[in-house]
Amino acid sequence: MLLVLSSPSGAGKTTLARRLLGADADIRMSVSLTTRAPRPGEVEGVDYFFVDKAEFDRRRQAGDLLESAEVFGASYGTPKAQVLEWVEAGTDVVFDIDWQGARQLKRQLPTDVVLVFILPPDGHALERRLRARKQDTEAVVARRLKAAASEIAHWSEYDYVLVNADLEVTFVNLSGIVAAERLKRQRQSGLAEFVADVLDGL
Repeated sequence: MLLVLSSPSGAGKTTLARRLLGADADIRMSVSLTTRAPRPGEVEGVDYFFVDKAEFDRRRQAGDLLESAEVFGASYGTPKAQVLEWVEAGTDVVFDIDWQGARQLKRQLPTDVVLVFILPPDGHALERRLRARKQDTEAVVARRLKAAASEIAHWSEYDYVLVNADLEVTFVNLSGIVAAERLKRQRQSGLAEFVADVLDGL
């Protein structure tokens, strides 16, 4: 399963993704490539792979990215090799990407992708969360709030929608989605053989 989490900035997708990784050893996090500068505390290869525009464009043109998008003047993309290696090994992968990337990923791997959109409880909560992070200037906060409307407009393209009014409740619901998706018939490897063995024993 390729689990995509999307939301406007400040709605909680990154926090939820980290909680999921901490609670479930069978999930890995896809690490995106980006041309933006690292924020305080971000670690190369853990939060993002930080590259310049020339390197990003080279990787994209070479077909090394599963998806790519331009957000706030920076380029973002998902390196293909690592994700496909995990998929082949049967590992679930979480993506923290926007609707542009989600749409591209769904086109490429339609049976593997599960799309989850995270909504804030209201617009005021989103603004409070963005300001509470104290990572951005007023101009950047204003730009993120303006972009939030465009991001939210794509909620109906997603398989699941969670309103993140309470982080604990939202995390429980997200964990439920993961559990249910893993139980889908097509994701249970060896199920046909298991059923055949059951029938043989009747």
